[in-house]
Amino acid sequence: MKKEIAAGAFKARCLSLIDEVASTRGEIVITKHGKPKARLVPFDDRPPALFGFLRGTVTIRGDITAPLDETWDAAEEAART
Repeated sequence: MKKEIAAGAFKARCLSLIDEVASTRGEIVITKHGKPKARLVPFDDRPPALFGFLRGTVTIRGDITAPLDETWDAAEEAART
């Protein structure tokens, strides 16, 4: 649920709107002269989930277990550094 309210009306009803957003888990967009200026959203006091919070953020391109076309010698690399 997303609704809009003018800043003047928000100022008059601020406390009741905060309670409304907390109970409905909706969102209110506060406008000034018809243009959005702020959002009132419910506070999420639950800690983020430890497992799965990065789900969907990694993309695997190609075969990650296939051998590389490039030869690499660890001893040679260590000597360069």
